Amino acid sequence: MATKHRDDTVLEASETKLKPPPLYKVMLLNDDYTPMDFVVLVIQNFFYKSREQATQIMLKVHRDGMGVCGVFPRDVAATKVEQVVGFARQHQHPLQCVMEEN
Repeated sequence: MATKHRDDTVLEASETKLKPPPLYKVMLLNDDYTPMDFVVLVIQNFFYKSREQATQIMLKVHRDGMGVCGVFPRDVAATKVEQVVGFARQHQHPLQCVMEEN
């Protein structure tokens, strides 16, 4: 967009590019106590994955020590972490859920 001044010079308005907000990975961590079926249930309920996808993520958690359940803006990721940890505690499981910048 150009703006004319009294002396007929034209100034170009500079466009400000907004950077998208950083995204965060939400991950489940392996433990020796939480049942695999419970982990699958958590992934399905909180991350809206199919049973097959949830099972694949659960197996990754089991084999590799952690698995990514989704990538979200910071506030959404933090809420997911709180919900998962709260749900696990309600059911007396030590399942850990964490987030880190993508």
